[in-house]
Order: sequence, then C-alpha cells, then structure tokens
Amino acid sequence: MIEQLKNINCTVLCDEPMRKHTSFRIGGKAKFVVIPKDEAALIALIRVFKEQAFPFLLIGNGSNVLFSDADYNGAVIQLADGLTDLHTEENGIIYCEAGVILSKLSLFALEQGLTGLEFAHGIPGSVGGAVFMNAGAYGGEMKDCIAAVRHMTPDGMIYETQADECAFSYRHSLFTDNGHIILGAYFRLSEGDKESIRARMEELKIKRKTSQPLDLPSAGSTFKRPETGYAAAHIDECGLKGCSVGGAAVSTKHAGFVVNVGNATAADVKQLMKHIQDTVFEKHGVLLQPEVVMLP
Repeated sequence: MIEQLKNINCTVLCDEPMRKHTSFRIGGKAKFVVIPKDEAALIALIRVFKEQAFPFLLIGNGSNVLFSDADYNGAVIQLADGLTDLHTEENGIIYCEAGVILSKLSLFALEQGLTGLEFAHGIPGSVGGAVFMNAGAYGGEMKDCIAAVRHMTPDGMIYETQADECAFSYRHSLFTDNGHIILGAYFRLSEGDKESIRARMEELKIKRKTSQPLDLPSAGSTFKRPETGYAAAHIDECGLKGCSVGGAAVSTKHAGFVVNVGNATAADVKQLMKHIQDTVFEKHGVLLQPEVVMLP
C-alpha cells in the first residue's frame, strides 16, 4: 500500500492520531492520513483504496466531526491543505476546490469586491464540508451563493450540478444522501463596496468572539436547530450549562456548544450529548438531533 501511495502526489502520515486533525482534538489513530495535492491525486487515491478493498473516509478541515477513541484501520483522506485551488472564472464566478477553508474563500471574495460570503468568514470548515451540509450562520447559507457543485460519483464519474438541483435545505444537500464526493464549487456573488464588506465581516467576527467559546476545542454547534426554538435555548433552560462528563462539558458561554475542557474522549462527548438529549426531551418534549458527524 505504501509503495502505491508513493506514486501519487500526496502526503502520507502513518498511524496518525486523529486528534491532530479535528477541531475537537479527540480521536484514536488512523492507519493512514492522506492529503492529496490536487483533484487527480484524490481520484488516484480512491482508485487504489477501492482496488485494495481498503477502508477509507473523507474529511475537510475536521471541524464538524467526532472521531471514535478506537483506532481506525483504514485511511482518512483530508482535503484541507490539499485541494486548495481558488480562482475567478472569466464570467466573474469564483471556483473553489473542496479543501479551501471558508475564511480564505471569503477573504478572496473581499479582495475581488464581491459580497455574499461575509457570513462564512468565521466558520472554521472547508468548502467541501460546508457545501455537503449547507453550512450557514447569521442569516446566510451556502445555498445562497453557490452556482454549481463539482462532484464525483462512487464509480468515478465527475459531474457539475446546478445549485437548484442540489436539494439544499437546512443542514442538508443532495450529497448528504447520495455518497458523492464534493470536489469543488462555483460561487456567484454580487459586486459590493470593499469597506462595507470588510465592516460586516469584522462585525460578525466580534459577535462570534463575544458569544461563542472559541478558546476551547469543539465541533461548533453540537445539535441542529429543532422545529421549535433553538437548541442552545432548550439546553440553557434545562440548567445544563457547565454540565460535564469527564473532559467534555456544555459551554458556560454558549449552551449550544459541547467543549473539550481537558483530555475529553469521544465516549465523554457521546455520553454528555445523550444526557442533554434525554434531559431536553424529558423537560421540553423536544428531541435534539446531532449536527456533529460521528466517525469510526
């Protein structure tokens, strides 16, 4: 396997702790963490793993996932730091590969005097992950500015699908259901005033800093917004701020975040999440659904 990987334009890390590759700073070791340097390398990697019947999974920047404490006897393909092409097309549309971090994309749009991605500036994820889950914040969502998505089917066919055919909804897209790999996305933005765009980004940056526990490892919002109210409000009203299991705790700054306050394990986080779900359901009749993606 190692010899085959050496022939592909990628970085290979062996027996790599996944806590180094996730914002939660949690996770056992993966047999390989592989970072493809371009789209062709990603396609080659997937071909090798499938030919060898070797298990693999993909992550972007590891910002919305919880890896198991157990070691993973397979490969984790990490797109962040790899698929990072970002450029403007002739028609003014921005094309961005799946591994580009959202803050970099939003700053690139600012440099072009294009508005529409200000909401994404503080989201720590990659473009691929954000498209996959239709990430959003402060009234904006990815679906609002995507023109089309470039993706690959499990059998290696590559398509570019228009945004109106991507079934975008709250924290959902076509790709959460069909198993396709997102390679990149095209963004159609509007012309705007650079100073106004910069001011809005700074305003949202301050909001995040004052309201969210950015100083502690987490996976962002732990639960999706329920049909009634907000997850954080339900959790807070149940008196769960500061509640902890091992090294995992409900943030005292924002009840919607479970944070790693010191050497938390995935088991700690899962047990705490279950306690939150049970308590909120018992007291409010609302079953919170995880936003964090659980990985082996």
